[in-house]
Amino acid sequence: MSELKDSKALARLEALFDDGSFTQIDAFAKSADGEVEVVAGFGTVNECAVYAFSQDITVNDGAVSVAQCAKIKKIYDLAAKTGCPVISVFDSNGVKLSEGFEVLNAYGELVKASSSLSGVCPQIAVVAGACLGTSALIANLADVIVAVKDADFYISAPSNVTAETSYKEGTADVLCDDFNGAVEAVKDLVSLLPSNNLSPAPIFDFAAPQIAAQEGADALSIVASIADDASVVELKGGYAASDCKTALATVMGSTVGFVAFEGNALCPACSYKAEAMIKLCDAYSIPVLTLVNADGVISEKENQTLTALTKLTSAYASATCPKISVITGKAIGCAYITLAGKGANADITIAWDSAIASPLDADSAVAFLFNDRLAAGEDREALKTEYIETVASPFTAAACGAVDDICTPADTRARVIAALDMLAGKRENTLPRKHSVK
Repeated sequence: MSELKDSKALARLEALFDDGSFTQIDAFAKSADGEVEVVAGFGTVNECAVYAFSQDITVNDGAVSVAQCAKIKKIYDLAAKTGCPVISVFDSNGVKLSEGFEVLNAYGELVKASSSLSGVCPQIAVVAGACLGTSALIANLADVIVAVKDADFYISAPSNVTAETSYKEGTADVLCDDFNGAVEAVKDLVSLLPSNNLSPAPIFDFAAPQIAAQEGADALSIVASIADDASVVELKGGYAASDCKTALATVMGSTVGFVAFEGNALCPACSYKAEAMIKLCDAYSIPVLTLVNADGVISEKENQTLTALTKLTSAYASATCPKISVITGKAIGCAYITLAGKGANADITIAWDSAIASPLDADSAVAFLFNDRLAAGEDREALKTEYIETVASPFTAAACGAVDDICTPADTRARVIAALDMLAGKRENTLPRKHSVK
């Protein structure tokens, strides 16, 4: 047992779990070559029961063997039986080639086990070192991926792709400077997520935010003004950062998922990013709060944009978790329908009194609606102002029921809290099916 106690993998798990709570599973298991290249077990993280495994780079370079797969598979099986999250720490230089197709078959069983658990129990993967080939595939099956900056994370060797690159391209959700930072990130995430898809998210003591929402503020600042103080955990922060922010946080002590747009036109990257957050929240019945500020849809990359926006629209429309939209800026054209439209998705739509909701941007709308007045010599800017204050006004949208409530920015948190309370018991039946096609 001395080798095992001195292993890097065991030290990582003991750093992750609450003091003295980690108990190993199959601690004495052996493979044909000696020690098994993984440490696995259970315990509590921030007092939440979890299962975990950590590949051991100090044993055969962490090479994935049949014995290692069997040990990890037991973790997935126990998590499925007991409804507990799985935390996985990846650090291996690849598969044990000497075991041939037998280990490939065992690898396939892990893929199936992780996929079967998806949306049932939260899975958090930590890319702590080398995560290559099928290990990268299994890590990417997790709900949330936390990566250490200097780790390697790619599917096909040879590759120069690092965890930092994966973070910028949206594959990794959280990037940390070192493993200690990853541990803290995982602890925050475990606390925010429920144990499984049938359990409610935990309730926390909270403090009100120290700032109030303001017109013209950036998306993350508005999120911070609605969420409880110091509770925001941003996901995919390096991807489509100038267009969309996604985060988990608490509001009045309960977990809420935030999707916040920065005022630009919707693009494929921000659509994929928002879709991922919607699916994560819907899987575990976490309310979604969408902060809408989107100037229509980009005209470039037409087919890619159409595909991404279709997936986002489908994710919103089919999600049965509570859905609240707050129009904080512009909601133009398809962006309104996808992000704030009551017919397609939102249970409650709130708009700031300064918001703009319109089927077309102001320039195009003026050209269509006021063509005669333009021809008569009226000032285009004056007509744009008239259009924004009348047709595109949130009060006009509220008059026809497209918006449920209008508030000032400073009142946003109070209105959101009221809406969350009202939707707390939401139940929505859907047509029987396996899943949507798009």
